[in-house]
Order: sequence, then structure tokens, then C-alpha cells
Amino acid sequence: MKCAICKTGNTHGGTATVTLERDDTTVIIKDVPAQVCENCGEYYLSDDVTAQVHELAEEAVRRGAEIDVLRYAAVSV
Repeated sequence: MKCAICKTGNTHGGTATVTLERDDTTVIIKDVPAQVCENCGEYYLSDDVTAQVHELAEEAVRRGAEIDVLRYAAVSV
């Protein structure tokens, strides 16, 4: 697909590092499967992967983590 950000690059399967913040919690999730723009590096997550990433982040918030660095692994949502 054509990148919505730079409008020149095409996206290809790859991985991304996703950083999410809420209040005092920062969650960094590495190796998240994504479509990545070959030109600007913008990434796009599928709906299923997005739901899993949000669940991982919510769990960190519930635990009261200040900073949590995780490696992505598919989880059941």
C-alpha cells in the first residue's frame, strides 16, 4: 500500500518498535509485526496486532509499571 504519511513510499512486511505512554507509564514493545514504509519508516499495524499491543500496554499500567520494555509475542485477546 502507498504510505499515508510521505505519500511516496510503499509499505512492506517488517517489524516496528511501538512506544505507548499513559500518565506515568511508558511501554516499549519491540519486534511488532507491521507494514513499514520503505521511504519514511512509518508503520501500520493490523487490527489484531493493535489489540494485542494495547492489551500488553494495559497490563503494564495495571501493574503500575513506570517503564516496561517488552518483545512482542502474539497473545490471545
